[in-house]
Amino acid sequence: MSNPIPVRVFDIVGGPLCVSAEDGQRVYDKIEPLLREGQKVNLSFGQVETLISVFLNAAIGQLYGNFSEDRIRELLSVVDLEEEDRVILKRVVENAKAYFKAPKKFDQAWKEEIGDEEE
Repeated sequence: MSNPIPVRVFDIVGGPLCVSAEDGQRVYDKIEPLLREGQKVNLSFGQVETLISVFLNAAIGQLYGNFSEDRIRELLSVVDLEEEDRVILKRVVENAKAYFKAPKKFDQAWKEEIGDEEE
């Protein structure tokens, strides 16, 4: 079996701040094709100083819309992540799994919450 491909978040984002959905999308765009090809990926958060859930939702959460939880566990390793950031990642993953089990239900609840009457 081939060695995991190292992917450094710091290099993709260009610095230690992981705070935007756009930067998270860039990480997703890098790792999603590799996972789709069955490549193992070591996603490193080394040198990252600030990490928020919006970034993780885009970078990792949306993977659960395209891959099973088992497939993600098999192919994606997250390394060099501080303990407090692991807590955020765990919450992002739990929310993503719940969302992708019933996206229409969540979308409808969101529309009701913000008062969007358009159907």
